[in-house]
Amino acid sequence: MKPNTLKYAGVVGLMLGMVGCASGPGGGSIYVPAGSSSSRDEAPEPPQTSGSAEEPRVERKSEQPEEPVREPERSAPSYQDEGDALSPAAKSLIQRADTLMAAGDTQAAVAQLERAQRIAPRSAQVYFKLSEAYVALDQLGSAEQFTLKGLSLAGSDVSLQRSGWMLLADIRRARGNVAGANQAEERAGAL
Repeated sequence: MKPNTLKYAGVVGLMLGMVGCASGPGGGSIYVPAGSSSSRDEAPEPPQTSGSAEEPRVERKSEQPEEPVREPERSAPSYQDEGDALSPAAKSLIQRADTLMAAGDTQAAVAQLERAQRIAPRSAQVYFKLSEAYVALDQLGSAEQFTLKGLSLAGSDVSLQRSGWMLLADIRRARGNVAGANQAEERAGAL
């Protein structure tokens, strides 16, 4: 053998020997912490076993009785009973965003609405306003998502729900989803 190969084999053997010394039989530690009550001359206690000579029975999946596969229950999305009221700070940011939108500065309006969202993250009004801003930016996918989030937060406020469903219908129609738009209009009409 070459000297480098012998050196390599020796290093690997030394490393494997060290790994084997890191734990005692059964995986317990063989190290005794410094300052413990046992004397340095005493050997550490071997790890305790259960005392039962029987191996535990392991059930294989094939031995378990099969339960029928259940389809997950399909339920309507969870809506909260009432939407959060807007704080004065969030109202002010929404008003500022409306002014910016009217002036044609949609990006600045979005920035104001995102600040309002951080202040009132459970307010449907903020999400509907964000949706309107994203419609103005022609980012209809984001607008639809914000509208759906707003609808989930609208609670029992019928007028807020109705305006949200109508907004969703307009967005879906603009995206070419006529069937989805009709469904949203039907939901608005049913309120």
